[in-house]
Amino acid sequence: FLWGVGSSAYQTEGAWDKDGKGPSIWDAFTHKKGKTFRNETGDSACDSYYKVKDDIQLLKELKVNHYLFSISWPRIMPTGIKTEQLNEKGIQFYNDIINSLLENNIIPIVSLYHWDLPQVLQDKYGGWQNISMVNYFNDYANLCFEKFGDRVKHWITFSNPWAVAEKGYETGEHAPGLKLGGCGAYKAAHHIIKTHAKVWHSYNNTWRSEQQGMVGISLTSGWGEPVDPHSQTDRDAAERYIQFHLGWFANPIYRGDYPEVMKNYVGRKSAQQGLGTSRLPTFSVQEKTYIKGTSDFLGIGHFTTRYVLQKSFPFLQVSSYHTDRDLAELVDPKWPATGSKWLYSVPWGFRRLLNFIKTQYGNPLIYVTENGVSEKAQHTQLCDEWRMEYLKGYINEILKALKDGVNIKGYTAWSLLDKFEWNKGFSERFGFYHIDFENKNKPRYPKASVEYYKKIISANGFPNPRQVENWYRKAMDTCSIAHQLLATDSLITHMEMVTEIVLPTVFMLCILISIVLLIFYLRNHS
Repeated sequence: FLWGVGSSAYQTEGAWDKDGKGPSIWDAFTHKKGKTFRNETGDSACDSYYKVKDDIQLLKELKVNHYLFSISWPRIMPTGIKTEQLNEKGIQFYNDIINSLLENNIIPIVSLYHWDLPQVLQDKYGGWQNISMVNYFNDYANLCFEKFGDRVKHWITFSNPWAVAEKGYETGEHAPGLKLGGCGAYKAAHHIIKTHAKVWHSYNNTWRSEQQGMVGISLTSGWGEPVDPHSQTDRDAAERYIQFHLGWFANPIYRGDYPEVMKNYVGRKSAQQGLGTSRLPTFSVQEKTYIKGTSDFLGIGHFTTRYVLQKSFPFLQVSSYHTDRDLAELVDPKWPATGSKWLYSVPWGFRRLLNFIKTQYGNPLIYVTENGVSEKAQHTQLCDEWRMEYLKGYINEILKALKDGVNIKGYTAWSLLDKFEWNKGFSERFGFYHIDFENKNKPRYPKASVEYYKKIISANGFPNPRQVENWYRKAMDTCSIAHQLLATDSLITHMEMVTEIVLPTVFMLCILISIVLLIFYLRNHS
């Protein structure tokens, strides 16, 4: 069983325009005012581009088996088009990470796409709205297989494509910020699914025999629980919640087509609008065959659960993915809230989701690719007892699912570092390591959960309640030491700021006053 942590390129690397990197849609999006919390950007993020050695040191400290990270497409292919130019410095950067990980016995798990599409492809073609992305992305994937595939054996084509489609092309909360209500998300997802299949076939036909690796996709989904388990309408609504979320991508890959319920609901609502065809695109017979079975493993991201009930949205001229589902989501006020409005800690939902995957998709090989929780308080919190509780709860449900016969082979905690959280800027912190973003050196400080997760890894789970309680106490002791270190560093940074900014300013003022007084003096004397 593999234990690891993850991160993504745009959220951590920084160096957005350095060493030949081209702009991504997230560079363009965050540089527009009003798109993110306090207009924050990932221009420098965690400066991980310059801190590879430091971050690998942290991974060693955690004693993880694997590290999941993503490659920035525009860092190695500035315009996104292979024939136009390649950026050798970008390729070298990822080679260094991979080599460094392997030297330290850490398995690299690499995502080809964690949302940072080259801006040129957005400007020229409309990004994922355009079918031409299939071939451009396939060229990029093949370049990655060629350059890194001798050492990387676990590839993820897309990380959380649901968010790419829904937040990028439906609500516009994420880059590229388009609000193409009712059609945009479905079209983007359609092209992403076709792209995924093409890349899997490329690997299968060209690289697999030589490199012996695996290609999968990482789908993030919550669990939907019916408000009233005895009500058929609530049970159906909960099923729709999952099918419109996870099934939207998993069903074509594992069963050859979109979920029936999606086709029915979107089809019916499209007809009510007077549209000749459904807003949900269709796959041809050949495409269905081509797409079915194109995953060697299923990556699962999971954070939270919702109660779901039936809610009819009357016929609307303005359609949307959300109203297509005819459901409402609720949370239990007793569920522990976290630092993200959408995230509640509900461990039991995880086991149910994993069992749903087992029955729906023929018990595929699963790697948990993202699971974690954000900070509660706005002030610095290194003693993150709620994160330890969250980890304990969710990892325990994985163990129950394993005992149910679910084929889970690895767990990736999200995430290694506090990082740029998309439209939420730096206001939400998911990291095991706290970063002082005010400090230009972006120093990393371990939270209590580092010590705790380390123990889980070395014990390969939980031995007994007493020992786990002991881990918790020890972890809480370590965080107070880290707090003192952080406080001292903050004071030093403050002092440095005073010396760097205040002293030169005072000095300049003194010179100016002296000049004024001298002029005054000379005038009076003349």
